[in-house]
Amino acid sequence: MIALDTLLLDEILWAPLLIVLLKVVVVFVVGLLATMLMVWFERKAIAGMQNRIGPNKTGPFGIMQTLADGIKLFFKEDLIPNRSDRFVFALAPFLSFVPAFLAFAIIPLGGDFRNGNGGEVTWFGHVTKVQLADPPIGVLFALAISSIAVYGIMLAGWSSGSKYPLIGSVRASAQMVSYEAALGLSLACVLLLAGTLSTSGIVAAQATITQWHVISTGFVPFIIFLIAATAELNRPPFDLVEAEQELVGGFNTEYSSIRFALFYLAEFMNTVTMSALIVTLFFGGPQPIAFGNFVFDIPLIPNALEGTFWLLAKVLVFLYIYIWFRATLPRLRYDQLMDLGWKVLIPGGLGWFMLLASQRMARQNDWNIILVTSVSVIVMIGCYLLLQAAFTQSARQRETQGPMF
Repeated sequence: MIALDTLLLDEILWAPLLIVLLKVVVVFVVGLLATMLMVWFERKAIAGMQNRIGPNKTGPFGIMQTLADGIKLFFKEDLIPNRSDRFVFALAPFLSFVPAFLAFAIIPLGGDFRNGNGGEVTWFGHVTKVQLADPPIGVLFALAISSIAVYGIMLAGWSSGSKYPLIGSVRASAQMVSYEAALGLSLACVLLLAGTLSTSGIVAAQATITQWHVISTGFVPFIIFLIAATAELNRPPFDLVEAEQELVGGFNTEYSSIRFALFYLAEFMNTVTMSALIVTLFFGGPQPIAFGNFVFDIPLIPNALEGTFWLLAKVLVFLYIYIWFRATLPRLRYDQLMDLGWKVLIPGGLGWFMLLASQRMARQNDWNIILVTSVSVIVMIGCYLLLQAAFTQSARQRETQGPMF
């Protein structure tokens, strides 16, 4: 029943069921269109950064180029290697593609969150929310679904029967596991302040710009989440999963036709979903920009529909940031990738979470928050120095022992 709107569970009637089916169709169509437009947007934006034209022949401004590419891939020959595991080889693309849509289901796509409305709207005489599902464990659901995607990449490389896709898939599993920890720690900071796992509840807690979690958590969890999410998405500069200079094409080397297209769509769909999740967690989601009692209101547009415009505008900013990353940042070495995850992001996320937790305890127990914060910072600095000393000693030991192989 998780796909059924929680506000419509009292009576299972035709109208509620049709509303849920309408939501399913809308989420699926919006997801596909967003993916197609993201591919076009990235190609045009990078072309502009590199003083090129980009796609401009198919449709207005080349906007139909992604559709043309999809049709071409659909009718290309579907090759299956002789040494592959045929069932797993065919299943792997769907294990990457389907989770991208499932994670999008819990994102509030609009609604009226002002004056404590909680994002509720009225459709066909029924009160509901502009999201497919709003489970009380929505954030955990998103983390679980994002973790499933690694199985698609891992199984794709393993089932291909070739060493280069296998190396790419092993890299992917190590990278995703490493950065999942940092992602979870930064997310814990948001949950600590929001007090709920529901995505609509997290949005409702960010009524004004000073209540946005990017500010209330101290900006550091947002930076950690953005970097970890970029690594989770295998986006540059963390696209070592498909480093063509080293792995031919990565985990999807042996894929062609529509199976390759599913991996391609999953990557861009995950980028759209993660951008929407960042906006939901840290930037108020569909909430308008507000300073105290002053709200930037879009005239002549109902509040419920206005939320969709605000969400779209915020998501576009992060989509452009991801494109900017791709066009400007060089790819990291694999040891740099692991060092950043394990030696910087995870300790930083854990330390910042403990700092926020100590401040929360101080407020609840009427302790001197300045003293508590000072002691916490001193402890964090001490832990950081001990950690760096351990890393330095380990490096010296490796130099003394020499190469192992």
